[in-house]
Amino acid sequence: MGLVKDIKNLVIGLFTTGKHLGRHAITLQYPTEKWPMPERSRGIVVLLSDKETGELNCTTCLLCMKACPTAAIQINYDKGEKGKRILNDFVIDFGLCCYCGLCEESCNFTAIKMDTMYEFSTENKDDMVWHTNKLQEMGRNTPYEPRPKKKPIEKPPVKKDEIPATETNASDTKPAEPKSAEESKPAEEASPTESAKPDESEKREGTGDGN
Repeated sequence: MGLVKDIKNLVIGLFTTGKHLGRHAITLQYPTEKWPMPERSRGIVVLLSDKETGELNCTTCLLCMKACPTAAIQINYDKGEKGKRILNDFVIDFGLCCYCGLCEESCNFTAIKMDTMYEFSTENKDDMVWHTNKLQEMGRNTPYEPRPKKKPIEKPPVKKDEIPATETNASDTKPAEPKSAEESKPAEEASPTESAKPDESEKREGTGDGN
Protein backbone atom coordinates (compact mmCIF):
# COMPACT_ATOMS: atom_id res chain seq x y z
CA MET A 1 0.00 0.00 0.00
CA GLY A 2 2.83 2.37 0.77
CA LEU A 3 4.38 1.91 -2.65
CA VAL A 4 1.11 2.59 -4.41
CA LYS A 5 0.59 5.77 -2.39
CA ASP A 6 4.08 7.02 -3.26
CA ILE A 7 3.51 6.39 -6.98
CA LYS A 8 0.18 8.23 -6.79
CA ASN A 9 1.78 11.29 -5.19
CA LEU A 10 4.55 11.23 -7.84
CA VAL A 11 2.01 11.20 -10.65
CA ILE A 12 0.11 14.13 -9.05
CA GLY A 13 3.33 16.15 -8.83
CA LEU A 14 4.30 15.40 -12.43
CA PHE A 15 0.83 16.36 -13.58
CA THR A 16 1.08 19.73 -11.77
CA THR A 17 4.49 20.35 -13.36
CA GLY A 18 3.28 19.29 -16.79
CA LYS A 19 0.55 21.96 -16.77
CA HIS A 20 3.23 24.68 -16.80
CA LEU A 21 5.30 23.20 -19.66
CA GLY A 22 5.50 25.59 -22.59
CA ARG A 23 4.37 28.58 -20.53
CA HIS A 24 6.40 31.74 -19.86
CA ALA A 25 8.66 31.38 -16.83
CA ILE A 26 7.67 33.48 -13.83
CA THR A 27 10.99 33.14 -12.02
CA LEU A 28 14.11 35.25 -12.50
CA GLN A 29 17.52 33.81 -13.24
CA TYR A 30 19.32 35.49 -10.34
CA PRO A 31 21.96 36.96 -10.31
CA THR A 32 21.96 37.63 -14.06
CA GLU A 33 18.37 38.89 -13.76
CA LYS A 34 17.22 41.12 -10.96
CA TRP A 35 13.81 42.34 -9.93
CA PRO A 36 13.48 46.16 -9.92
CA MET A 37 13.01 47.22 -6.31
CA PRO A 38 10.22 49.65 -5.41
CA GLU A 39 11.14 53.21 -4.50
CA ARG A 40 10.14 52.82 -0.84
CA SER A 41 11.86 49.47 -0.30
CA ARG A 42 14.15 49.23 2.72
CA GLY A 43 17.60 48.43 1.45
CA ILE A 44 20.96 49.75 2.54
CA VAL A 45 21.18 53.04 4.48
CA VAL A 46 23.04 55.88 2.74
CA LEU A 47 23.85 59.53 3.42
CA LEU A 48 22.52 62.14 1.01
CA SER A 49 24.47 65.13 -0.30
CA ASP A 50 23.47 68.50 -1.66
CA LYS A 51 23.01 68.30 -5.44
CA GLU A 52 24.67 71.68 -6.03
CA THR A 53 27.54 71.80 -3.53
CA GLY A 54 28.08 68.07 -2.99
CA GLU A 55 28.28 68.52 0.77
CA LEU A 56 26.41 66.31 3.19
CA ASN A 57 22.93 67.36 4.18
CA CYS A 58 23.60 66.12 7.72
CA THR A 59 23.50 68.83 10.39
CA THR A 60 24.64 66.53 13.24
CA CYS A 61 21.31 66.89 15.05
CA LEU A 62 21.64 63.28 16.39
CA LEU A 63 17.94 62.54 15.83
CA CYS A 64 18.62 59.43 13.73
CA MET A 65 21.06 58.06 16.31
CA LYS A 66 18.51 58.54 19.09
CA ALA A 67 15.71 56.98 17.01
CA CYS A 68 17.70 53.83 16.15
CA PRO A 69 16.31 50.93 18.28
CA THR A 70 19.44 48.75 17.87
CA ALA A 71 22.09 51.47 18.42
CA ALA A 72 23.51 50.78 14.96
CA ILE A 73 24.27 54.47 14.32
CA GLN A 74 27.15 56.25 16.02
CA ILE A 75 27.92 59.92 15.32
CA ASN A 76 31.23 61.44 16.40
CA TYR A 77 31.45 65.23 16.41
CA ASP A 78 33.23 68.23 17.86
CA LYS A 79 31.91 71.64 18.86
CA GLY A 80 33.06 74.82 17.18
CA GLU A 81 33.62 78.24 18.69
CA LYS A 82 29.94 79.15 18.63
CA GLY A 83 28.86 75.76 19.97
CA LYS A 84 27.89 74.42 16.52
CA ARG A 85 28.41 70.68 16.05
CA ILE A 86 31.02 69.67 13.47
CA LEU A 87 30.71 66.13 12.08
CA ASN A 88 33.82 63.97 12.41
CA ASP A 89 32.53 60.52 11.53
CA PHE A 90 29.14 58.95 10.79
CA VAL A 91 29.24 55.20 11.47
CA ILE A 92 26.56 52.58 10.73
CA ASP A 93 26.96 48.95 11.74
CA PHE A 94 24.80 46.95 9.31
CA GLY A 95 25.37 43.88 11.44
CA LEU A 96 23.12 45.54 14.04
CA CYS A 97 20.78 47.40 11.69
CA CYS A 98 17.26 45.94 11.50
CA TYR A 99 16.28 48.07 8.46
CA CYS A 100 13.24 49.56 10.21
CA GLY A 101 13.53 52.97 8.53
CA LEU A 102 13.14 55.01 11.73
CA CYS A 103 16.35 56.90 11.00
CA GLU A 104 14.93 58.17 7.71
CA GLU A 105 11.60 59.12 9.30
CA SER A 106 13.24 61.06 12.13
CA CYS A 107 15.52 63.12 9.87
CA ASN A 108 14.27 66.68 9.25
CA PHE A 109 16.96 67.64 6.70
CA THR A 110 16.78 64.84 4.06
CA ALA A 111 20.22 63.62 5.10
CA ILE A 112 19.69 59.85 5.41
CA LYS A 113 17.66 57.41 3.33
CA MET A 114 16.93 53.71 2.86
CA ASP A 115 18.20 52.93 -0.64
CA THR A 116 16.97 50.14 -2.91
CA MET A 117 20.38 48.41 -2.98
CA TYR A 118 20.62 45.20 -0.98
CA GLU A 119 23.53 43.04 -2.23
CA PHE A 120 26.20 43.58 0.43
CA SER A 121 26.78 40.16 1.95
CA THR A 122 30.28 39.47 3.22
CA GLU A 123 32.22 36.85 5.16
CA ASN A 124 33.92 39.40 7.40
CA LYS A 125 31.68 41.20 9.91
CA ASP A 126 34.05 44.17 10.02
CA ASP A 127 33.06 44.96 6.44
CA MET A 128 29.51 45.58 7.69
CA VAL A 129 30.66 48.75 9.47
CA TRP A 130 30.47 51.72 7.11
CA HIS A 131 31.89 55.16 7.75
CA THR A 132 31.08 58.62 6.40
CA ASN A 133 32.99 58.41 3.11
CA LYS A 134 31.46 55.11 2.03
CA LEU A 135 27.95 56.08 3.16
CA GLN A 136 28.19 59.32 1.20
CA GLU A 137 29.65 57.64 -1.88
CA MET A 138 26.89 55.00 -1.97
CA GLY A 139 24.26 57.75 -1.77
CA ARG A 140 25.60 59.90 -4.61
CA ASN A 141 23.19 58.53 -7.20
CA THR A 142 20.25 58.03 -4.86
CA PRO A 143 17.29 60.10 -6.07
CA TYR A 144 15.53 62.23 -3.48
CA GLU A 145 13.45 65.37 -3.27
CA PRO A 146 15.00 68.05 -1.05
CA ARG A 147 12.67 69.67 1.39
CA PRO A 148 11.90 73.30 0.57
CA LYS A 149 13.52 75.78 2.88
CA LYS A 150 11.12 77.79 4.97
CA LYS A 151 11.21 81.48 4.22
CA PRO A 152 10.75 83.96 7.05
CA ILE A 153 7.28 85.43 7.20
CA GLU A 154 7.32 89.09 6.18
CA LYS A 155 4.96 91.27 8.16
CA PRO A 156 3.11 93.92 6.12
CA PRO A 157 3.99 97.53 6.98
CA VAL A 158 1.53 99.18 9.37
CA LYS A 159 0.10 102.50 8.26
CA LYS A 160 -0.40 105.43 10.63
CA ASP A 161 -4.12 105.44 10.02
CA GLU A 162 -4.37 101.81 11.10
CA ILE A 163 -2.64 102.33 14.44
CA PRO A 164 -5.21 102.07 17.27
CA ALA A 165 -5.88 105.14 19.38
CA THR A 166 -4.48 103.44 22.46
CA GLU A 167 -1.10 102.96 20.81
CA THR A 168 0.15 106.55 20.85
CA ASN A 169 3.69 107.77 21.06
CA ALA A 170 5.15 108.65 24.39
CA SER A 171 6.06 112.11 23.07
CA ASP A 172 2.39 112.92 22.31
CA THR A 173 1.21 112.28 25.85
CA LYS A 174 2.38 114.78 28.44
CA PRO A 175 2.82 113.59 32.00
CA ALA A 176 0.30 114.96 34.48
CA GLU A 177 1.66 117.90 36.49
CA PRO A 178 1.91 117.19 40.21
CA LYS A 179 -0.58 119.07 42.35
CA SER A 180 0.59 121.55 44.94
CA ALA A 181 0.43 120.71 48.60
CA GLU A 182 -2.54 123.07 49.14
CA GLU A 183 -4.57 121.60 46.26
CA SER A 184 -3.81 118.07 47.24
CA LYS A 185 -4.76 118.70 50.87
CA PRO A 186 -8.43 117.75 51.41
CA ALA A 187 -10.81 120.33 52.75
CA GLU A 188 -11.12 120.16 56.49
CA GLU A 189 -14.61 119.28 57.57
CA ALA A 190 -16.16 121.30 60.38
CA SER A 191 -16.28 119.52 63.69
CA PRO A 192 -19.75 118.68 65.03
CA THR A 193 -19.22 120.89 68.09
CA GLU A 194 -18.55 124.01 66.01
CA SER A 195 -21.55 123.42 63.71
CA ALA A 196 -23.91 122.97 66.67
CA LYS A 197 -22.66 126.08 68.53
CA PRO A 198 -25.07 129.07 68.00
CA ASP A 199 -23.86 132.39 66.75
CA GLU A 200 -23.45 135.20 69.31
CA SER A 201 -25.41 137.66 67.16
CA GLU A 202 -28.41 135.34 67.14
CA LYS A 203 -28.32 135.17 70.92
CA ARG A 204 -28.38 138.95 71.31
CA GLU A 205 -31.35 139.35 68.95
CA GLY A 206 -33.26 136.76 70.87
CA THR A 207 -32.71 138.44 74.21
CA GLY A 208 -33.76 141.89 72.83
CA ASP A 209 -37.14 140.63 71.63
CA GLY A 210 -37.94 139.15 75.01
CA ASN A 211 -37.40 142.49 76.83
